[in-house]
Amino acid sequence: MYRLLVLLAILCGTQGLFAQNALENILSERERSALVDEILEDRLDNLLPQLMERVGIDMWILISREYNEDPVMKTMLPSTWLSARRRTIMVFNRLEDGGIEKIAIARYSVGNLLKGEWNIDVYPDQWEALVNTIESRDPKRIGLNYSKDFALADGLVKTEYDEFMEKLPKAYQARLTSAQNLAIAWLETRSEKEIELYPSICAMGHQILQEAFSAEVITPGETTTDDVIWWLRERVTELGLNTWFHPSVSIQRSEMDKNSFLRSFSKRTKEQVIERGDLLHVDFGITYLRLNTDQQQHFYMLREGETEVPAGLRNAFQAGNRLQDILVDNFEAGKSGNTILKDALAQAAEEGIQASIYTHPIGFHGHAAGPTIGMWDQQGGVKGKGDYPLYANTAYSIELFAASEVKEWGKIIRIMLEEDGLYTGDSFRFLDGRAEQIYAIPRK
Repeated sequence: MYRLLVLLAILCGTQGLFAQNALENILSERERSALVDEILEDRLDNLLPQLMERVGIDMWILISREYNEDPVMKTMLPSTWLSARRRTIMVFNRLEDGGIEKIAIARYSVGNLLKGEWNIDVYPDQWEALVNTIESRDPKRIGLNYSKDFALADGLVKTEYDEFMEKLPKAYQARLTSAQNLAIAWLETRSEKEIELYPSICAMGHQILQEAFSAEVITPGETTTDDVIWWLRERVTELGLNTWFHPSVSIQRSEMDKNSFLRSFSKRTKEQVIERGDLLHVDFGITYLRLNTDQQQHFYMLREGETEVPAGLRNAFQAGNRLQDILVDNFEAGKSGNTILKDALAQAAEEGIQASIYTHPIGFHGHAAGPTIGMWDQQGGVKGKGDYPLYANTAYSIELFAASEVKEWGKIIRIMLEEDGLYTGDSFRFLDGRAEQIYAIPRK
């Protein structure tokens, strides 16, 4: 039954950009729960063994207490577990046949996914039960989640680490290593089931934006940018979805200062009334089935007598699309985020595009684990996170801007775009297409 529901969701999402039926196929909470657990079980059984072999870790140990969960552990909890319970310890142990043992050193089994193996009558101390599990398996390399560069891979808190080390024999302490690359691989790699499902989630975000930036929602001279922002929040709640960040809506207009496009991301303008002739920009993302979207698009409020977006704005938008093409054409497995950034910016400069690239992975988190490809204030590369290489079957929010002079306005404007896509190892594709134009309000 649930596979059929997934298929329906996939079909509605692969009809192309702004698929009309995307929002009609949102699953009930019970249906979502079953699907989330199905996806998680598949990831643990089929994906995790491959990743552990790739990074060369024999045993991966995750330790968290309730409400202070390791970000990785949060993605491994069953759908009905909204947090860890007491102290939850997960152990993943590689087997000679290529599979893995999934063990919970806890008072409970973790759903049907990890079998509880703490016999409190034999080992009253939870740490001693963990040590016994380690000694009985005798792994050569034991991974723990600590990392200097990646917060999402740095989930082992100091108290848990200290107490564990007090109990762990020194012979095994020498086998400990950072599980950074395994944690990142788990978070960034999309399974086949997720790849099939993701386009429909992106289509939901696109459709909500089409609803929000329309004559039904926006009345020039009355509606404010905050009105649209809160309409988005209310619509997401109404649909039973979530947002992972507060949306933003900003305006560029002909009467603004010529250098307004240089305004930093940390100094956005406050609420403004939307007028005819405004170029509207939105940054918006939703969360559904534990996956996130992050989308930025542009809409133009037609002036009286106008029937289309002015040519200068349309030309500027084309430069933004071209910059997207340049960036994704530079995706190559094994290249670091910093190398991709450098190569793409160099090519953009050769083509006369004034560019800024600040692309990030997306998946279980909005600003997810994986190679950072620039930040808006670090166009020379990002130490640490930008040095991480690109892998296959990873998803990215292609986020950037191209600045262009618009003769009708007598100033430079910034086309800020963001669309979600997948790198397969052979090619890159936008999951639900991308905006190819500035959308007029009202639209025919």
